[in-house]
Amino acid sequence: MGFKKVLLSILALFLIVTVSKAQSSALLQKQREQLTKEIAELQKVLQSTSKERKLSQQEVNALSKQLNLREEKISTINSEVRLINNQIASNNNAIDVLKAQLEKLRKDYEKMILFAFRNKNAYSKMMFVFASKDFNQAYRRVKYLQQFNDSRKIKADEIEATQDKIKQKIAQLEVDKSKKNALLKDQQNERNVIAKDRAEHSKVLNELASQERDVKSQLGKKQQQERKLAAQIKAAIAREIAEERRRAEAERKRLAEAEARKTGKPVAEVEKETKRKTDGEVLKSTPEAMKLSADFKSNRGRLPWPVGQGNIIRKFGMGSYGRNVTVYNPDIVIRTNANAPVKAVFSGTVSKAFNFGGVGSVIINHGEYFSVYSDLKGLSVSNGQKVSAGQTIGTAGEDEEEGISIVKFSIFQGMNELNPESWLAR
Repeated sequence: MGFKKVLLSILALFLIVTVSKAQSSALLQKQREQLTKEIAELQKVLQSTSKERKLSQQEVNALSKQLNLREEKISTINSEVRLINNQIASNNNAIDVLKAQLEKLRKDYEKMILFAFRNKNAYSKMMFVFASKDFNQAYRRVKYLQQFNDSRKIKADEIEATQDKIKQKIAQLEVDKSKKNALLKDQQNERNVIAKDRAEHSKVLNELASQERDVKSQLGKKQQQERKLAAQIKAAIAREIAEERRRAEAERKRLAEAEARKTGKPVAEVEKETKRKTDGEVLKSTPEAMKLSADFKSNRGRLPWPVGQGNIIRKFGMGSYGRNVTVYNPDIVIRTNANAPVKAVFSGTVSKAFNFGGVGSVIINHGEYFSVYSDLKGLSVSNGQKVSAGQTIGTAGEDEEEGISIVKFSIFQGMNELNPESWLAR
């Protein structure tokens, strides 16, 4: 029975390792499927581009991102293949251990059968018992014969169970090998596409170089407009902070006057002793604002997207356009469906809903944080309105040059711009 416990312990260990690897494999598979989806969406962007019009920077960015995504997908496939190779090695080792155990079980069983054959008749068994020196020895010999018969049955069952385990491991090996071959085929396909895309990317960059002067002029106008819009957004947030500070200072003064009356100190002296609040403290000076700020912060990486379907076509931070043009992007640009409803990512209060340069923008206050939605062609909310998460606040606008529907999205903590991509759910 001890040998059987050891066998079960080994099999349990293999099972735990297999489950752990299966969980890792499932995560990698999910990541690979997401990358494939993003690549397909970018492919739609490229396919929808008219070949008759001038080359746009959007195509260059889409090609670059598609190449990066394919490289990332290959890296994910490599990780999956490594996991499968480890699983194959683990199963091979398990088969070797099980075969060794099976061989030992068979040898033990053969010895039992040989002993039973030599003592197969009842007379021999009777003589074995009656040849005992005393009753106690005779009793022990009877028990031994009973246990011997039971052991034969147990050994036979163990042999059958071990054979079944070997069959299962071999079947799993075949499944793993098939999956590995499929992944390697997918990997080779991606490598082939990358080689083709790199050639296309090089061609596009060469074509873009000849258009660089126009691109710079085009970007210059866009950037000028975007800088003006960014200034409007920051000014609106600054006014919100100034208003909250005015209220905080009024409360500070009221408390100082009350303390002065109580202690007899001059009001100015009491005010000086009272610490002045930071912008962040001012924005969350009420219990409601403090809770809203904490709730918003706790949802970092889990906020819903402002549109139902879309992909990021321009990232936050410094971005390159062509070979010699670099600009700072205070937001992300999300490509979405035409006339897509734009929704609040979290509950809050509309600080400002306004139109500038023919496009709409909405700023929503979440205590210490602000979410900003720009390039809207229709607004559904107004200043001071309370909104809930998922509530429609406007309609996605259009980039007329590119012929696509977009929405610009940004997040502020006070006056500080944050990378909104890290706040959205993956």
